[in-house]
Amino acid sequence: MTAPALTAGPDLHLSPTEYRTVAELLYGHSGIRLREGKEALVISRLGHRVRALRLPSLSAYVAAIAKQELPGEFAHFIDVLTTNKTGFFREDAHFDFLIEEVFPRFAAEGREVKIWSAACSSGEEPYTLAMVVREHLPSSVRVRILATDISHRILASAQAARYTAAQAEGIPAPYRQKYWTRLPDGGIEAKPELTSLVRFAHLNLTEAWPMKGPFDVIFCRNVMIYFDRDLQSKLVQRFGALLAPGGILAVGHAESLTGITHGLEQLQPAVYRRAGGGW
Repeated sequence: MTAPALTAGPDLHLSPTEYRTVAELLYGHSGIRLREGKEALVISRLGHRVRALRLPSLSAYVAAIAKQELPGEFAHFIDVLTTNKTGFFREDAHFDFLIEEVFPRFAAEGREVKIWSAACSSGEEPYTLAMVVREHLPSSVRVRILATDISHRILASAQAARYTAAQAEGIPAPYRQKYWTRLPDGGIEAKPELTSLVRFAHLNLTEAWPMKGPFDVIFCRNVMIYFDRDLQSKLVQRFGALLAPGGILAVGHAESLTGITHGLEQLQPAVYRRAGGGW
């Protein structure tokens, strides 16, 4: 009896020229720069698309993407290369600052508050914001949270508001019990108290922004580190223009606005404020 032949998988080799093509396509559409040493990451992420499309090689995929020969695939190309690590209560000093310094002012003013999570990924950041809003602002203060991301796929995951048990470990137990429903598989699902506060929308930060603002708080954390200095400067200026007087911009702790002209006052590491608003 002859053993069945083994079916070879696709060739996932990526030449330096093809890597540069991927980097140029990504930068041209998203502003994100792929630095040297990311070849293994690119091969791993794009390899899933090569297999899904049953293509013979990664080279064939890159060539087809560059020539726009795969209808609808470019969105997947961007999706898999722009998904970044996130987590509930990540860099929690930002949330402590809101609770201690910003929310008391909102409570005293009693007006509507608008918050923007500008690169929300799979939703952990806007749902963390929703939890601290519910926990630390009176119900008389109306809050709206806009959460945007470049990835359609990751936005769909965020809107589902379901997370694994491992992802849920970042949520303090009292918050888990109060604002989340335990699922049979051990995961969690956000209750309406959270989902009613958050609206998700697709947005490429390098393109036109349909929203007009002003926003009282903007979070854009751990995404600008992937942009060059010129694009960082343009984004920070655009964020500043959309902030209400006294509004807060939070960036990632690994990100620096040093050397960028923005007109914002630094309050503490990675936290900036637009002038005015009674502060």
